[in-house]
Amino acid sequence: MRTICPYPECSLEFDFPDESLDKRGHFVGDCVHCLKPAAFRNLEAYEIINREFEKRQRQEALSGGPERASDWVAARTVLVEDVRSLWNVGSIFRTADGAGFEHVSLSGITGSPPRKEIEKVSLGAEQVISWDYERNPMVVLNRLKAQNMQIVGLEKNDSSILLSDALMEERIRQPMCLVVGNEVSGLSPQVLSLCELTCHLPMRGMKESLNVAVAYGIAAYMIAQSLDRK
Repeated sequence: MRTICPYPECSLEFDFPDESLDKRGHFVGDCVHCLKPAAFRNLEAYEIINREFEKRQRQEALSGGPERASDWVAARTVLVEDVRSLWNVGSIFRTADGAGFEHVSLSGITGSPPRKEIEKVSLGAEQVISWDYERNPMVVLNRLKAQNMQIVGLEKNDSSILLSDALMEERIRQPMCLVVGNEVSGLSPQVLSLCELTCHLPMRGMKESLNVAVAYGIAAYMIAQSLDRK
């Protein structure tokens, strides 16, 4: 498999053996050059992402360009990494507006407006909340970190803590960016490496995770309620 390192400071193109691919056509391992952990895509996936990016560039040229969160430092923003379902994207837009998140950043294979599937669920929220699209979520996160924005990943792993505990201990501050990931694989290793804090929601049944839009909805309102009290 021919791939490209997702870290902007590296971006080396190299080969991984095809038998190392997972079900989504990704390989999780270390870059042969910078030695950092990442989820690597095949070049076909990059072509899909590049087409989405080129579409956004054409739309931005007509509209005058995107309103990036870092242009005015939103107090609360959400970064959506590799969410395949357009209905989930629409739901995230609607919830972001309702919970008082000021900006939505879309990245990777995540689809962007205008799409009828997004509009059907968002009910126009994508027209009233600012948003942008970037091929590589690392570019967005590096830009936000330069603005002193706290990056909080929504993911259950060995180092994550309960979101309720993080809020009770006042470990989440503004400005902040909540990062949500792919419906199957969650956040990529490279994105997790930039998260100052990783939080999860309690799962009391048989399943290990919630739908990404549902999880974001719960987390967004918990965060908004806590930060509004300060």
